[in-house]
Amino acid sequence: MKSIEISGEMSGLTVREILKKSGVSRRLTTRLKAAPDGICIDGRRVKVSERAFEGSTIILNEPDSADIMANPELMGRVGVLYEDSEVIVFDKPADMPVHQSVKHREDTLANFFACLYPGRTFRPVNRLDRDTAGCVAAAKSSYAADFLQRELKKSYFGLIPPTPLSGGRISAPIARERESIILRCVREDGRYAVTNWVVRQRREDCCLCEFILETGRTHQIRVHMAHIGLPLIGDSMYGGDRSQRDSQALVCGELRFISPEHGREVRVRSGYLERL
Repeated sequence: MKSIEISGEMSGLTVREILKKSGVSRRLTTRLKAAPDGICIDGRRVKVSERAFEGSTIILNEPDSADIMANPELMGRVGVLYEDSEVIVFDKPADMPVHQSVKHREDTLANFFACLYPGRTFRPVNRLDRDTAGCVAAAKSSYAADFLQRELKKSYFGLIPPTPLSGGRISAPIARERESIILRCVREDGRYAVTNWVVRQRREDCCLCEFILETGRTHQIRVHMAHIGLPLIGDSMYGGDRSQRDSQALVCGELRFISPEHGREVRVRSGYLERL
C-alpha cells in the first residue's frame, strides 16, 4: 500500500495527473485501475479522471501474488543490509541465483524472499549473475519498484590482472554469441553498452577496480574487461585466470538510492567486498 498526500500545488488536479507527478508509471496506473480498490481516496474507490483536493489522501492498493516456494533451508545464508516498509536490500552470496530456472527451483534469492514474505511478489530492482555476490534491492510494492528503477545507483568492484592503466571508458556493443544461449561477445550488431572503470588499489598479483555502468547488458563488465585484455580474475567463461580463484572476482559492492518511504538517501555496502 502506498499513500499520497494531496498538497496545495496538486489540489484540483485529476488523480491521473497526481499519480504521474508522484512518479507512478503509466503501467502501474493501468494495473491499479484494474485491481479491486486499487485507487482510493479516503476509503472510496475513485476513477483516475476524478479530481482530488488538498487535505485528501490517495491510497494505492495492488494485490500481491506469488507462486514461489519458500525454502527454510536458505535461512541464515543471505544477509540483509537494509530494510524499510518499501524496500529490502540483500547481500547475496556468489553461488545463489536471483531468479528461479529449470535447474534452480528452490535455491534462489526468490525462494529466500518467500520465506520472509509468504505470498508477496518478489520484485528485484537490480539483478546479478548467479556467481556475482553483493547487493540486491527488492521492492515490496509495484510503486516502490517503479520509483527505485529511477533512483538506484550501483557500484561494482572486481579484480583484474596487473595493469599500468588507471581506468577508462569502454563503449562497445554487446551481442549474444550465435552458437550459445549464455555467452555474450562484443560485436558490431550488438546492443549499445558502456562501462566505466577505475583502479582503486594495486596489489602484487592483481588490481582492485570499481565499475560504474551506463547501461545494463548481460555479462557487461565481464565481456568488456575481456574485450580490452583484462578479464576478471577467476572468470573462466571469458578467459580469466583461475589459478587462485575458481569463480569470478566480482561484487555489486554498493547501492545508493532515495527511499520511497522517507525520501532520504540510503547507502549500503556489501560485506563480500572484504573478500575481494
